[in-house]
Amino acid sequence: MNRLAFKMKLHPGQEAEYKRRHDELWPELKALLKEAGIADYSIFLEPDTNDLFGVLKVEHPGRMDDLHLHPVMKQWWAYMKDIMDTNPDNSPVSIPLKEVFYLE
Repeated sequence: MNRLAFKMKLHPGQEAEYKRRHDELWPELKALLKEAGIADYSIFLEPDTNDLFGVLKVEHPGRMDDLHLHPVMKQWWAYMKDIMDTNPDNSPVSIPLKEVFYLE
């Protein structure tokens, strides 16, 4: 199982809204992520900087390559663009993080 981590940026004052939207994650988005092999997915907030840190496990990272083409993913990004930093296609600005330590 591969672990992937990334960083995103939440707009100031949007912490509660971000959590609310994820607490109400669309069932079709959850199913799409599971179908791509994503498991054990967490997002953490650093409240002083509004940095979001995502960590997930995926059996085959290549299975995630086409997620950006799926209509449900595009709808989610459009839904989230008002509360976080995004790219022109509405995808979140996401910076991959390099693993430097892991204790199993």
